[in-house]
This record gives sequence, structure tokens and C-alpha cells, in this order.
Amino acid sequence: MFQQVQRLTFTENKNDDSCKARVGNTLPKQKCILYRIWRNPLLMPYNRLAVFIVLINIYYFFIHAKNISVFNHGLDLSQVLNIVIINFTIAITIRQQQVINFLFKIATSFSTKLPLSFRWGCGKVYHFGGIHVGSYFSGSVWLFLLNGMLLKMKLAKGFDALFWLTFCHSLILLSIMTISLPKLRAKYHNTFEVVTRFGNWVSLLMFWVEIIIFLQLINKSELTLQKLITSPYVLTLVYLTFLTILPWLRLKKVPVSIKTPSSHVAIANFDYGVTPFEGSSTELSRNPFLEWHAFANVPKPKEKGFDLTISRAGDWTGELIDQIPEFLWVKGIPTAGVGNIEKLFKKVIWVATGSGIGPCLPHLLTKKVPSRLVWATRNPRKTYGEDLVDEILEVQPQACIWNTDEHGKPDLVDLAFQAYRDFDAEAIICISNKKLTWKLVYEFESRGIPAFGAIWDS
Repeated sequence: MFQQVQRLTFTENKNDDSCKARVGNTLPKQKCILYRIWRNPLLMPYNRLAVFIVLINIYYFFIHAKNISVFNHGLDLSQVLNIVIINFTIAITIRQQQVINFLFKIATSFSTKLPLSFRWGCGKVYHFGGIHVGSYFSGSVWLFLLNGMLLKMKLAKGFDALFWLTFCHSLILLSIMTISLPKLRAKYHNTFEVVTRFGNWVSLLMFWVEIIIFLQLINKSELTLQKLITSPYVLTLVYLTFLTILPWLRLKKVPVSIKTPSSHVAIANFDYGVTPFEGSSTELSRNPFLEWHAFANVPKPKEKGFDLTISRAGDWTGELIDQIPEFLWVKGIPTAGVGNIEKLFKKVIWVATGSGIGPCLPHLLTKKVPSRLVWATRNPRKTYGEDLVDEILEVQPQACIWNTDEHGKPDLVDLAFQAYRDFDAEAIICISNKKLTWKLVYEFESRGIPAFGAIWDS
């Protein structure tokens, strides 16, 4: 059955051997150089948002430089502290699961009758992480500036305790930003997890101490409990503390049933009373204080529970496949991901490699949006099991499932474009590794074709 479906894919000529039969230089020409530059991954909306936030902070700095410069006498600590708190409030809020789901709900609520260019822009909602990066970086720089102001004031006005506290705080934030650099984060992921999690917790605690000391200094000996609990600073810190704790209030250890069709992949089934929506992800851990990994939820129509497809991609996933656990930790709520943007389009092409089929599955199974699948993977039946492949072919009889063991690596740009053209689709969604995803998104968007893919910022 699988070979028959593969022969029929992308062609009306049933004698063609496979998807490979019609691969060729059929792509339209790229648009002008300025358009291509604008669509370059370096200028993706994520980076544009980060730069935009930083530019707003720079503008604010120059507008108020007379009051906040460390080289002037009219120093206004409260003004700088305000902007520090505002930046970190934005950075923390935008990362909350409820906020993320709300952003996706708003962005994907528009009618498919609206212009494609508008819906294309709405589909980039998953780049919201740029706001987090821009705000976190700006807040940290402002804290460094605050530290410089306190250095100037500490000997004369008794700000020495606050200075040393903000100095240590600055070092912690600098460590977090350093380990969060993409290359270091990828190479030392476990270290990144530990440094950012515990570093941010310590950072929040230090904010509490800093604010209390600051309020004592500006109120001298007149700081009362009423003034403390009604201070905007304190109320903001209460809010940020609540947001930090909230996902952990939903921490639970749940039973899991895991099947391993091969040594490369595990299919984990959960049924603990939560039915996630298609296009969402769940965070898993074996040790909740060390590391967490997010995987796409695969809810089954008319069935309880949901599945996660986990491929061998490192020590954690390898251990999970080799030493199957009976329980795993989960926290927070199912959170929307890039796949949700399919609602904005009349027809979409899903392009996946290997275990990237996992995030595609819930959308293919529910069939809420007409779609066509292009999936390149090692021997699919041997790697992922007969049941999974048959389930895909049942809902996607015209899918192009490319067996890389038999045919080698395909030109996915050509395959995806053929599917896009033949299916008369409006957009392409790619779920693959970082290099290939960014390549496909750029190749299509530089030609004026809406394309979307993960940006590895979570």
C-alpha cells in the first residue's frame, strides 16, 4: 500500500516511479534583492522585534539623558529603576503560557477571506520571543546603568548596600545572557537550563531585596507596612512572582505508556485527564529541577489522552528510549506552537523530516484545514511502525512519503513547491531541523510564498 501511494504522488501518470519523477528546476525566480534581504533569516520578525524594543529603550535614554546620565549630578534613581522593572515585566509576561495561547488565538482568528499578505503577517505570531529577548537585554543594560549611578552615590549617600546588590545582580544577568547565546545554548543545553532557571529565580529574589532597600532609602525611617504593600514596585513584584510560580503550581508526576517501534523513536501515550488542542506542546522532565523538553501533542479524534513522538536527539531522549520510565513530570498547560497558524489559510503544505512528523500529526488527523504532507525520513515503517504510517496514509492518501534509505536525501524545496503548486495551497509549514527549516522558509518567502517554521527560541 505504501509503495502504491508513493507512486501516485504528484503526478497523473501512474507509471511514474516515485515522488522523484517530477523533481526539477520548477521554482519561480526570487524577487528583487531588497525583498530577499528583508526575508533573510537574519531579519526574521523575531530579530526585528528584539531590535525594535532595544531602539525604544535607546530613544527613551536620549530623551531623558539629562536626568539619568552617570556623568550628571541630577541623577534620578527611581526613573531608571522604573524602566528596569518595566522591561523585565514585559520580558516575563510575554513568555507566560496563557499569554502565548492568547496571542495565537487573536492572531489566528481572522477570516481566510482577508488578503493573503495580511494573514501571512499574522502567521508570524510565533516570533513573539523577540519581545522577550529585546526587553530582557534592555532591562539588563538599564540595571548596569543603575549600578553605575549607585557607584557614584554610594559613599556620599549611604547607597553602598544597594550598589553591591545590583552589582551581583548584574553579574547574574550577564551570565544568563551569555549562556543564552544561540551557539552556547545549543552546545551546553543542560547548563543553559540550570543557569537560566536558577539564575532567574535568584534574580527575582534580588529584585525584592533591592526594592525594599530602595524604598527604605527614599522614605528614610518613615517606611511603613502600608507604604510597602501599596508601592507600585512591590505590587509589580507580586505580579512577577505569581507568573514565575504559576507553571509550577501545575507540576505533577503522571503515568506514561511508551512504545518503541525502533531504537530511534518512542511514542509516549498520556491519559491523565488533560486533552490538549492540536498544535500545542507539553513539557516533560525526569527531574523537574534540572531540565525540561517540549514535545508536540498528538490528540486523537474521539479518543482519550494524547501521544508524543520522541526521537533520539541527545542524552535525555536516548535514555528515555533505552530505559523506558513508568512516570514522567509535566508542568504548566498545553501551549500553542507554530502549527496553529494553519487556521489562517485555505490550504497548506506540511513539510517534515524524521520525527518532525509529530507536530504535523494532530493537524493531519483532525483535517480542519485541507492539507498535503511531504515527509522525508529513514525507512518510515521500520522506524516509526506500521500503525503510524497507516494512520497517516488513511488521512493523507496523496502524501509524499520519501524513504531516504531507498532514494537518498531529496530536494525538499522542489518537492514542497510541487505540492504547493499542484494542491493550489496558500502556505507552507516546515517542521525539521534548524538549518533545513530556515533554508526552506527563506527559499519560499524570497519568492513571495508564505512559509513558516520553528525558530528555536523556547
